[in-house]
Amino acid sequence: MNTKEQIEILQNFITVERFSKFQQIIQDRTRYLTVVLEDIYQSHNASAVLRSCELLGVQDVHIIENKNKYEVNPDVALGSSKWLSLYKYKYEQNNTLNTIKHLKEQGYRIVATTPHKNDVELNDFQPEKGKFALVFGSELPGISDVVLNNADEFVKIKMYGFTESFNISVSVAVILHNLTQRIRNSEINWQLTETEKNEILLQWLKNSIKGSEKIIKKLADGK
Repeated sequence: MNTKEQIEILQNFITVERFSKFQQIIQDRTRYLTVVLEDIYQSHNASAVLRSCELLGVQDVHIIENKNKYEVNPDVALGSSKWLSLYKYKYEQNNTLNTIKHLKEQGYRIVATTPHKNDVELNDFQPEKGKFALVFGSELPGISDVVLNNADEFVKIKMYGFTESFNISVSVAVILHNLTQRIRNSEINWQLTETEKNEILLQWLKNSIKGSEKIIKKLADGK
């Protein structure tokens, strides 16, 4: 049974209004930009980042667990992880390098979010040059040397105060809001393909319907 057939089955188990909401929201999802989180350990930060990604339409979040396990606080995340595609990298000796390699193979520019001698300010970053992965580092040490040595570009938020940096969850929200608005107002082809939309719609339905796999199997066996 293909993806569209499964969607046709499962949409009957939620209200018409809810499925219509799914179809509306999927139109604003993007994989043109993606977020990479390296060793985030504070659960409220981890959760706030997911919430920002979901609200701003960023579908994919890549999570690197080198030393710290990525924990989500449900009171902060408010169920946002249910609607995102999360990819965890935690089984290799060098998860960061493997993540970067994987994303580069998919055609992403690796953009480190940190001050650097070759950095640009956020408003000067050029999203039209091609899809990109924004890498955010751990709360205290920041981005690792592996990221710094393998990044294609560097971007920073202009600041005017004495404090050294924003909290990571604030940085993610500021950068994503700026860049998602800019790509949506551009000629960039930032939307998902129809295949991607259907795959994500199916996952949303499965996440929303208890026993969805059993329902699909029962109806498929009955054909």
